Amino acid sequence: MVDTNQDKFSLLSDDDLYLFNEGSHIRLYERLGAHPLSIGAKTGTYFAVWAPNARRVSVAGDFNGWDKQGFELRPRQGSGIWEGFIPGVGSGMLYKYHIDSNVGRHQVDKADPFAFQSEQPPKTASVIWDLSYDWGDSNWMNERKNRNSLTGPISIYEVHLGSWMRVPEDNNRWLTYREMAHRLADYVNNMGFTHMELMPIMEHPFYGSWGYQVTGYFAPTSRYGTPQDFMYLIDYLHQHNIGVILDWVPSHFPADEHGLGFFDGTHLYEHEDARKGFHPDWKSYIFNYGRHEVRSFLLSSAIFWLDKYHIDGIRVDGVASMLYLDYSRKKGEWLPNEFGGRENLEAISLLRRFNEEVYQNYPDVQTVAEESTDWPMVSRPTYLGGLGFGMKWDMGWMHDMLDYMSKNPIHRKFHHDRLTFRMLYAFTENFVLSLSHDEVVHGKSSLTGKMPGDPWQKFANLRLLFSYMFTQPGKKLLFMGDEIGQWNEWDHETSLDWHLLQYRPHSGLQKLVQDLARLYRNEPALFELDFEPGGFEWIDCNDSLHSVVSYLRKGRSTGDVMLIVCNFTPAPHIGYCIGVPCGGYWQEVLNSDAHDYGGSGYGNLGGLEADDIAFHGRPNSLNLTLPPLGAVIFKSAGGRPDSV
Repeated sequence: MVDTNQDKFSLLSDDDLYLFNEGSHIRLYERLGAHPLSIGAKTGTYFAVWAPNARRVSVAGDFNGWDKQGFELRPRQGSGIWEGFIPGVGSGMLYKYHIDSNVGRHQVDKADPFAFQSEQPPKTASVIWDLSYDWGDSNWMNERKNRNSLTGPISIYEVHLGSWMRVPEDNNRWLTYREMAHRLADYVNNMGFTHMELMPIMEHPFYGSWGYQVTGYFAPTSRYGTPQDFMYLIDYLHQHNIGVILDWVPSHFPADEHGLGFFDGTHLYEHEDARKGFHPDWKSYIFNYGRHEVRSFLLSSAIFWLDKYHIDGIRVDGVASMLYLDYSRKKGEWLPNEFGGRENLEAISLLRRFNEEVYQNYPDVQTVAEESTDWPMVSRPTYLGGLGFGMKWDMGWMHDMLDYMSKNPIHRKFHHDRLTFRMLYAFTENFVLSLSHDEVVHGKSSLTGKMPGDPWQKFANLRLLFSYMFTQPGKKLLFMGDEIGQWNEWDHETSLDWHLLQYRPHSGLQKLVQDLARLYRNEPALFELDFEPGGFEWIDCNDSLHSVVSYLRKGRSTGDVMLIVCNFTPAPHIGYCIGVPCGGYWQEVLNSDAHDYGGSGYGNLGGLEADDIAFHGRPNSLNLTLPPLGAVIFKSAGGRPDSV
């Protein structure tokens, strides 16, 4: 029973303290932080913060003239938590914790690690906030198990909210969450994507970090509006049948004074030893994954977004940097684990626990790993020894394809294995084929700029790349702007170059992506068996001389079979013979060289009848016209034998 004495009031039960100190609490946001409420006849706010090495903790805010000694909190047993109820303090008021450390004479003002809202940067105070919201997405939530199924179509449009679209006539300002809701829903639906992935929206002080330097693990950035505004964005997208995946960053955090670093005068959230606690590339702190309370903090952050914001998936950033103790470190700059190895056993344990908790509590969502090495079984269950993720980005495919596509077509025959290598490992994980923001920044050029040849060839190459991507096994992810063929690298300070759509190459490319996304989500052969070998079959992967590959995609039903043939040279091929598994009519359902897409119009007049001539070890064959730098996709109208 809760004690209504405001001097003794606590939201923390003994069980909460036990789970927190054990590293098993997954809903700390209901207990720690600032919670406006009423105790008897008094309204106010309950505060609780973890600072075990503090001598004294007080709350300063705009409600007490920022008096650092005005409202002192009391320690709760031996938990390291300081708590207290302050009457007359409510939602919308600003605050920080003033921490007087036991270590030396260290004193510091800290933002609340569990704050639900923060001041808009560069200001750094936390904001007391009530997360009440009347959701209208019940239909989506009831159906999302099917929407997020690994056997369903998942094509993801990756977005940075601050630069997808701006208002140039209003000082180039950002759109608000509510303004973005309607425009994004219309655009993503029109393009045919099933999901959106938002680059980190958790509060971050440095806008140029794109959200990957997080200080507020429980607060959507206030740059675009309030928590309820962000809820409206998610709600509206759900009501228009669009899933939302959030980037989450448990791999590191910035060293800003108001943040988590050196929180109570000690290295509380991060490792004390810089060889484990400081990231040499990002100049940021690394969480102490072995500390129980830190594990509770991170697990609670992940669950929070699924619980309070109805998020449909979490993509974990920088997994490789968590898994390896020697990540980006030279000899002597890292500490081995207890067995002398380079694996970060505490991080591995945390990632497994994260996935177990997510899928146990929200079995209809997905987790995705950005893991750039060949760590085994990333997307396999923990009970089999895996990390437990639902999916993993296929970084190898991305590197191979961009390397291959950047080469002059005359040289591609010498690098044919770049096209085919992924099929040696394609079903070892549940892969997402990703062309993300990382590939179009830091001097890497835009995707359009990576393509060789004159402008026509650049766009033909892009159309071919996207066609190959959407017809390969695996789910899909495309970064904003790639679908319109931006010439410039992505710039987080400006809007996408939407004006380019007045030009045919750009509008044609956009229409191709739209048609590919719709074809993918409407054809079971292209998605049902994305993660099973039975969904893919090479027809010919060895024609390096002509830089042509051909393959089948298959669904669970006997009749679901599609043929894809890709020509990676600018020379058209007339009468190119392909073996097929059955006779009858094969409809040409998409040709990346069509006039509508800005192509030259080479094709097969909508389809053709198969000849009763065996080829490629199959009973029938097609004599095709292969367009230059083009892909053609056919669907069998006559079914396929069970042996296919």
